[in-house]
Parts: sequence; structure tokens; C-alpha cells
Amino acid sequence: MARTQKNKATEYHLGLLKAKLAKYRAMLLEPQGKGGAKGPGFDVVRSGDARVALIGFPSVGKSTFLSKMTGTKSEVAAYEFTTLTCIPGKIHYNGADIQLLDLPGIIEGAAQGKGRGRQVIAVAKTADLILMMLDATKGPRQRELLEIELEAVGIRINRQKPNIYFKVKKGGGISFNATCKLTHLSERMVYQILHSYKIHNAEVLVREDHTVDEFIDVVLGNRKYIRCVYCYNKIDQISLEEVDSLARQPYTVVVSCEADLNLDYLVEYLWKSLALIRAYTKKKGQYPDFEGGLVLRAGSTVQDVCLHIHRSLVNDFNYALLWGKSAKHSPQRVGLTHVIEDEDVVQIVKKR
Repeated sequence: MARTQKNKATEYHLGLLKAKLAKYRAMLLEPQGKGGAKGPGFDVVRSGDARVALIGFPSVGKSTFLSKMTGTKSEVAAYEFTTLTCIPGKIHYNGADIQLLDLPGIIEGAAQGKGRGRQVIAVAKTADLILMMLDATKGPRQRELLEIELEAVGIRINRQKPNIYFKVKKGGGISFNATCKLTHLSERMVYQILHSYKIHNAEVLVREDHTVDEFIDVVLGNRKYIRCVYCYNKIDQISLEEVDSLARQPYTVVVSCEADLNLDYLVEYLWKSLALIRAYTKKKGQYPDFEGGLVLRAGSTVQDVCLHIHRSLVNDFNYALLWGKSAKHSPQRVGLTHVIEDEDVVQIVKKR
């Protein structure tokens, strides 16, 4: 593939090679059949309002960051592989509990199982956000290697799920439609890729101009799309020009864990990247409860507020009175499907 010239004539051939490569790579990473005894894992019980996984090479400052921000004691030393298991901690911010997982440092080849890499990446797949800790004194190669390892196991960072409808059917052959002009995919290529996966009956609707790799990801169906924040540590050991250059990169925050530089901004940036909002409840004739607010995902509705309070509340729901940014007037009478915004106040009225 590296030696093949990329043009319109070779596009179809390269697409088929990519499909075969993805298929064989999946077979290597997840071997079929019974193997030996499974090794001990180190996943921890999910708690809090969101989960953040710390990923990085050994000795980049992951354990120091966990100890500084959560108060959890994680062994810190000047040698590599100090952390050998998953150590959880909690960051309390804006009334939310954010679970922070300090994972062992991964090495090149982690996707193939080197240095317990598969176990580390398996935990990262369960996270709502990945915080990639990098050493500011080292070059950009460390970031590239980590992205390659995450890509190899099906984690797609800072990308949206492809806007492709795909459903396997029992009969009727393959139905292919597109609502826009496609420059990377063709009907013939889609047919051949599906046949290589022994899929002969399916419905495919492409709504955007996606690449062959993105279509293969949809067919495999085991990809995880997770937001990633790049955190460059040890900025106190480089020049101001280098710090400025790193800080201008997208999804990037620069800090120094030892010197306590910019740590508060990093937590604020994590909060924004997790897209969490706060909603406050109010009883009839009383002031809102601004102390015990609810922490929800952006885009949550009044129904999510009811479920957060008690699951039976949805069945007894009549209407809700709402004050805040999402209200056209205060108070506004709304139903279960109304989307709430940050710091809205909600009063639930039950059926009589």
C-alpha cells in the first residue's frame, strides 16, 4: 500500500486492501477460540458523574497529577513503571464528581499486548474522556506513537461518528444510497468491502462524504469515539517560545505538576470538554436548591432530570415549570422533551 501511487485509478484497489488489512488486524488483536487463563485486570467500579482516563508513556507525571488534584496517594518515583495497576481518584468541581483513573504507562506495541497495554487501553475505552499526558521536553513523536496505539485498538479520538446508516438484513441484497456527492466511496467499492466481510444483504445510506476507512469503521461497529485532551507536562523545563507553540495546538493544555502551574485551568478545560451542565430543582413555594444541583450531560431533557431524581417520577409527570437560559419566559411550562441548559431551575409538577 505504501508503494502504490494514490490516484483515481488505484483508489478502488487501495479501498479493498484497507478492508482486508482492517479484517486481519482485528483477527490478530482479538484471536478467536479458547486461549489460556486470563490475566488479572485492573478495571475499577465506575462512580461519579464522568470518567477520565490518564494515558501516557512512563514517567510523564500522571501519578503526580492524580496526587495533586484528588489527594489520592499514587506512588511517585524517578524511575519508569512506578504505577503497576489502576489507581482511581475523584476531582470535585462545580458540584460534580469526576472520576480520574491513573493507568500504568504504556509502551510502543501496547496494542499487541506489550507491557499490559491491552488492559490499559481496555480501561481507556470505558472513559468519557482521555487525558493524554505528554512530556513537553520531548518531541512530537511521543504523541504520534500514542495515537497509533489507540487507533490500532479502535479508539477514534476527537472525531465524530460517521454519518452513515448501516444495517444488516436477512435478504434482499445490498441497497446503497447517498444523499451527497461522494469523492472517496463508490457503490462498487462498498459492495466489495461488504462481500469481503461476508455480508451480502444490507442497507447502506451515506449522508456525508466519508472515506473508505470511516466506512470500514461503521461496518466493524466496535469503534469508540472519545474526546481527547493533550496535556503537556514539565513546561517549567522549556522556553517560553516552546510553551506558546504547544499551547496554540488544538485540544491542548500546558501545565507543570511539580510547580503547580496551570492545573486549575486544566480542570476547567476538562469540565468544558466533558460537556457537563448543572440543573437545580425547586419545590413549590420554596427557593431553588442551589447547594444540591444535578449534574447532567449537555443536551439532557426534563425527562433526564426526572430519571435522575427517581425513575418513577416520569410516570407521574404532568408538566414542569422552568427558569433559566432555555426558557422563553420565566417561568415557562414545558414537557418531558424540553432540552435544558446550564444552571436552569426546574420545578416538577406531578399528576393529581
